[in-house]
Amino acid sequence: MNKYVLILVVIFLISIFLSGIYIGSYKFFSFNFIDDLTNNLDSERNTPNILPVKFDPYSSIDIKNESDIIEIKNKLIYYIWNLDHLPDEIPNTVEKNIVDQRFSDLNNLKNIDKLSIKMENGVNSFVYIFHPTTSNDELIIYHQGHSGGFINGKSTINYFLENGYSVMAFSMPFVGMNNQPIINVENIGPIKFSTHDQLQFLETENFSSLSYFFTPLNNSLNYLDLNYNFKNYYMIGISGGGWTTTIYPAIDTRITQSFAVSGSLPISLRINSQDIGDYEQLIPDFYQIANYLELYILSSYGENREFVQIFNKFDPCCFSGTLFENYENELNDILIKLNSGSFDIILDDTHKEHKISEYTLELVLKKIQ
Repeated sequence: MNKYVLILVVIFLISIFLSGIYIGSYKFFSFNFIDDLTNNLDSERNTPNILPVKFDPYSSIDIKNESDIIEIKNKLIYYIWNLDHLPDEIPNTVEKNIVDQRFSDLNNLKNIDKLSIKMENGVNSFVYIFHPTTSNDELIIYHQGHSGGFINGKSTINYFLENGYSVMAFSMPFVGMNNQPIINVENIGPIKFSTHDQLQFLETENFSSLSYFFTPLNNSLNYLDLNYNFKNYYMIGISGGGWTTTIYPAIDTRITQSFAVSGSLPISLRINSQDIGDYEQLIPDFYQIANYLELYILSSYGENREFVQIFNKFDPCCFSGTLFENYENELNDILIKLNSGSFDIILDDTHKEHKISEYTLELVLKKIQ
């Protein structure tokens, strides 16, 4: 008797499995219901959130003129490097015409140079410069986020190479080819540094771990200034690289136009847990010098300069939806009064991924052309 019951159960389970495959393949009956339900959930998750308190951008921005911008920028530089100017250093080593099979199939690629930057406590950063065969004499910086090295941005690198741009590619500290050193921390002992939240153990009165994020950019641009004659430097980054693309142009006006994809929101608008961010996004002393709204203005300000935020409306990682509507118009109003620079926001609703889409790349290309 038990044998027949078991056979019936097995047949029943197999029929359910095969029905699921059939429904999924041909998309009828319950498939449409499930698909609609999923889309509705996505839509609800990404509708503009109701803020717990009124958000007033004007009250958070203490910038009235160019003198305020210069003063804030100098304070940020001093906080990061304990200097009154951007550092003068260049990469420790430069390797010309390297071979990296991961990038051998890029279009319009002439050769790759590798820069090595060594920093405090043995932390290092490796940077690639992709030179196009046919060049327009302009360079775009690509900055990858937390998900891996800049190999993850291969399609973006390829897109700009195809269009004649040299591309200088970066990864975040401890990510990709960058090392994960063991550092002996006073009163704690040796720590293997692999995540950014550990950086709080290195903070002192005379050292900021934020230098690990920005020194590679500064030193690499110093190298370019000495050895090339690029007409413009542009910058694009995704996720944590989008955060870097938000902050660095605020302190280095060599960056003409910058495009931060899924990079940040003002801290008061981070009402969703996935938007809170890593250690570097939340250092109180740093953001007391300039909050995110003020950083957006600094990255936008200057003759022929522009800062663009790109939000993936249905991003499964972070900064989805349209919370930017709480400050977009106000920031543009302030920049109009400052009479220099441009700020823009792009909402990308063409996909449901955490990425730089083809739609975004095409818009970026139009802007920098």
